[in-house]
Amino acid sequence: MPVLDAGFKIKGLQAAGLKRYVVRLADNFTARRNVLPAAQPNGRPAAYGSLVRPLARTRKGKLIPAAAPDRTESWTEAGLTFRAEFWDDLVLPDVKVSATAATFFVAAIYDPRYRTPWLLASPINLPGPAWRGLYRDRWPIEQVPLAGKQMVGGVRQFVFAAECRYRLPELILLAGAVLTYLAATTPASPTGFWDRQPKPTPGRFRRGLAGRPFPESYPLPARLRKKASVFAHLAMGILGHRRLKQVAAT
Repeated sequence: MPVLDAGFKIKGLQAAGLKRYVVRLADNFTARRNVLPAAQPNGRPAAYGSLVRPLARTRKGKLIPAAAPDRTESWTEAGLTFRAEFWDDLVLPDVKVSATAATFFVAAIYDPRYRTPWLLASPINLPGPAWRGLYRDRWPIEQVPLAGKQMVGGVRQFVFAAECRYRLPELILLAGAVLTYLAATTPASPTGFWDRQPKPTPGRFRRGLAGRPFPESYPLPARLRKKASVFAHLAMGILGHRRLKQVAAT
């Protein structure tokens, strides 16, 4: 099941046809119920469901209260009591009430160690521990891309060829996985006198390698050698991939 952060929107996930996902929502997220409100004696008949605001917010000094949850759930993990509030069968604010509308569930997971809860959404009705467990699994998944991009420097690499756009991310992920494994299996080394309790992290391991003569001192196979390419005449940095405007032929 894809587990996504707040940078992804439910509307985009529905347009992509995803049937299973867990996505984090913004604190000011609102939705509507897929049920028409009670008919009023005057005015036009309603076409949209009532608005649901899972979390209260303050705007211009005025408190906007949260909507009451449809149900709640509590459980205990590692001596901590967690609480979840649920809102069922919701649709996006711009969607009218329909039997064929794409509905989803929203859960607010309250951790006693933090002030604000996780606000999550999924098209599948899940119990409270499953919501928390799925979103927690997103963090270790991001470890390998984080190590490859930030520690190895893959975030500063740019390629444009069709094959390289696939090959470079693959090499970055491989390097991040190797770096994370070596950091976890090698005794942690402090980065300085202030680092009294070092952790086996990829950043510390990379800093340790920076002070070594590796890879010049390592006996690499004969097939792996530095290519003596001539590149002094090529543009470097941003000038190397800057696009020039084409002059229209007259």
